Amino acid sequence: MVVESPGMTPATAEAVEELTRLYRELPPRPAVEEVEAAAAVLASADAEEARLAEIDRQEAASRARPGVPAELLDVLREARRNAVALRAMQQRKEAAHIVELERRFKVFDDLIQRASRVVSPGDGDGARAGGAAVVVDEVVEVEAKRRPELASAVAAAATEIDRGSKGGLGLEPKAVSSLRRATSAGNDTEKLGLIQVASLIESSAKKGTTELNLRGKLVDQVEWLPVSLGKLQGVTELDLSENRIMALPSTIGSLRYLTKLDLHANQLINLPDTFGELSSLIDLDLRANQLKSLPTSLGNLTSLANLDLSSNLLRVLPDCLGKLTNLRRLIAETNELEELPYTIGSCTSLVELRLDFNQLKALPEAIGKLEKLEILTLHYNRIKGLPTTIGQLSRLRELDVSFNEVEMIPENICFAASLVKLNVSRNFADLRALPRSIGELEMLEELDISSNQIRVLPDSFGNLSKLRLFHADETPLEVPPREVIKLGAQEVVNYMKNMVAARGASQKETDKKSFWTWLRSLFGCCKNDQGLASLPV
Repeated sequence: MVVESPGMTPATAEAVEELTRLYRELPPRPAVEEVEAAAAVLASADAEEARLAEIDRQEAASRARPGVPAELLDVLREARRNAVALRAMQQRKEAAHIVELERRFKVFDDLIQRASRVVSPGDGDGARAGGAAVVVDEVVEVEAKRRPELASAVAAAATEIDRGSKGGLGLEPKAVSSLRRATSAGNDTEKLGLIQVASLIESSAKKGTTELNLRGKLVDQVEWLPVSLGKLQGVTELDLSENRIMALPSTIGSLRYLTKLDLHANQLINLPDTFGELSSLIDLDLRANQLKSLPTSLGNLTSLANLDLSSNLLRVLPDCLGKLTNLRRLIAETNELEELPYTIGSCTSLVELRLDFNQLKALPEAIGKLEKLEILTLHYNRIKGLPTTIGQLSRLRELDVSFNEVEMIPENICFAASLVKLNVSRNFADLRALPRSIGELEMLEELDISSNQIRVLPDSFGNLSKLRLFHADETPLEVPPREVIKLGAQEVVNYMKNMVAARGASQKETDKKSFWTWLRSLFGCCKNDQGLASLPV
């Protein structure tokens, strides 16, 4: 109830009380960030069309896959389009409600200002005149009752309100919003809707946040991000992984200081061309999406050191990949790659290259230019042979070409003298021999030749003094015998060493006997010649 102040008539007090009651009945006022977020969502309405276009492209590509009736594909496409449109409509409706709510509150702000001037028409140099003080106190009390947890902030809010000019109310949206903003963070375990995401972006931009983690925090209906994402220009690390994001706004290119971006486990079909403007990016995780292509602007990410493209739908890697001269780690496992670009040889900083579970039939000769490469895995492809330049990889420590169609391993692989792990298993009927000079790999510790058709190990095998693990399961080895293989890697090495030594000794003995046989035959011939010479002519 309004308490009459000096100079306030009972009728005036009653009018102020009614004004306060009307204010009390209003719904909670959205915070400034919420309003800005809603405006950003409405401004991003064109993203719906972009998502629908992506669905059309996705469905058009799926038509090439046999086994699905064309009419069923049409039904599926329309169902997806309608689902996207329905969610977008709901999101726009929510955003429009917040914008309209704020507009109505601004009307109340003006009305309260007018009431304040009527109750206290005199100048007060910012001091709280009696009547105005009553209106102010009532409004602040309403806010405190709505949010009991903010009781301690009421005094500060009143001070903020006091700053209004000429003794008026001075109730700016910012003053009221500051009360709500103190508790707007919510529970970390709560999933965020689009408006909440946009609101968080706004508040993070104002705070100058440098790290933002939204891993698995978006509700399933959030398939795209608002254009306001571009306001996070101070962010250096952004985690949007494990959501259902289908498209990124082009404004993401404004995040010029971003060094780490995690987008794994979403539903991205492509990346905007502006992606190449993330000039500071060092770590990029795009695994487990639905990417079918990469923008050519990717080549502009010259600071990129780690790139994970695994578990997508990529058939080719763009030639611009060769511009990533600082790239140290490239993971492209579990795609549909049929070849590598020749420009891969320009990625001279590469240390790790993983290409498992693809459709590769060969490697380009340019692979030999990767002088810093230490790990190369090609498990489960369709490779028939390795390039001769493989021997130029002097720092290579691990090579896996298992589950392929390799028919021969080039002899010059033995120039890769740093090799520690070599897996050539499960090439089945294709691989029948190891390189004769395999013993030159003096650093080799692990060798797997399982499920091949190798029957005899090369003589140089006995030089592999550091070999710790040797697997030859389901390989019909005859030399050494299976009994020796069961004893372990070093026993195999020793067997081959002793066998070669014994053969050498035997050969020497054979050579010695052959020499004396030859010598005796020579002397025998001479003796016969002398006998013939003694015969009378």
